[in-house]
Amino acid sequence: MKILVMSDSHGKNKVMDKVIEAHQNHVDLMLHCGDIETPEDIYPQLITVRGNNDYYYDYPEAKIIKAEQHRILLIHGNQSYYGNRLQFLAKKALENTCDIVCYGHTHVASLDEVSGITLLNPGSLWHSRDGRNPSYAILTLADERIHVEFNFL
Repeated sequence: MKILVMSDSHGKNKVMDKVIEAHQNHVDLMLHCGDIETPEDIYPQLITVRGNNDYYYDYPEAKIIKAEQHRILLIHGNQSYYGNRLQFLAKKALENTCDIVCYGHTHVASLDEVSGITLLNPGSLWHSRDGRNPSYAILTLADERIHVEFNFL
């Protein structure tokens, strides 16, 4: 199963349109980790959660997605104001019996593992905060294997 994972597009829909167009026929799911800043009906094919800048929209704070043998917690990641964000997200995943977390908010593409939980941040489609180009990720699930490919624009 292939999953397109995007985040923090902040209303820059032309960029997101190009990414979706490039991958829509090659992926099984498309996820957006929040701060889409676009009404829900514009991208009905996306599974989207609310980011800290999505206050005008009705996206849920988090979603759990079943994919192959995995459970993915889709969340923006801004809910952790104090302490270690990765520890917080891993704890949330464990509470919801998820083994993968897809999150955004930081505008930095990263892949980590905490307490056996895979934590994927695809970066931002708008701008990066670590000097690299804007980015998104392709998450491939094959049985119990997890593979992540980052794409920089």
